[in-house]
Amino acid sequence: MAKREVPSQAPRVGLFVTCLVDAMRPNVGFAALRLLEAAGCRVEIPRAQTCCGQPAFNSGADAATRPIARQTIEAFENFDYVVVPSGSCGGMIKKYPSLFADDPNWRARAESLAARTYELLSFLVDVQGFRPPNAACKAKAAYHDSCAGLRELGVKAQPRALLAAVDGLELVPLAGEETCCGFGGTFCVKYGEISNAIVGEKTENILASGADLLLGGDLGCLLNMAGKLHRQGAKTRVFHAAEILAGMGEAAIGEETT
Repeated sequence: MAKREVPSQAPRVGLFVTCLVDAMRPNVGFAALRLLEAAGCRVEIPRAQTCCGQPAFNSGADAATRPIARQTIEAFENFDYVVVPSGSCGGMIKKYPSLFADDPNWRARAESLAARTYELLSFLVDVQGFRPPNAACKAKAAYHDSCAGLRELGVKAQPRALLAAVDGLELVPLAGEETCCGFGGTFCVKYGEISNAIVGEKTENILASGADLLLGGDLGCLLNMAGKLHRQGAKTRVFHAAEILAGMGEAAIGEETT
């Protein structure tokens, strides 16, 4: 996918890369950048960004989450949009206002940022009306809807609309496509046996679908399912949907370490 000239009046987008993408799968970040530029955006990646604060927030540590939220707000509030290749991290940014109930100034800044924050695939479709040009991938693919993206942000039809434009790609039905994979952030650490049982049911459905590829929009879910598939000796390859859409589906998730 060729990079195209972006007009000066194009929307200025701050790309929130996420911790998992930065540490485990940078290819997703490069794919997101390529797609956003192809969709006509001016993209910047603020160096001051860190974690979105979700692990602390989900553990009830609001006091520890507030400084992280303030740093994120300061790093991204001057962009037209904040785009995140993760429904869970995007959903967390949209929760920032709840952290500042007693601070009108920071609450207003958090509300402003939350209103301009989008999950990547949703942004491409709902805001930019983008369709990937010349994308091709000859394979059968199943798509997993992550809990946060689906239930918090309404991401469901958008990835399928984008993937339908990929030449040669056939989307096949996946039983339980909206069912949790068992990752759940710190849930998989606190309740390992339950998490493993949940992901086992998920991988059974993935294998039964006959898909060559498993796609999704949240790296945490994809790492969890890729790990289970690998341990089962499955040949199903796992990618973030952005990688396929950007023509960057070479090494699958998990192959770098095998």
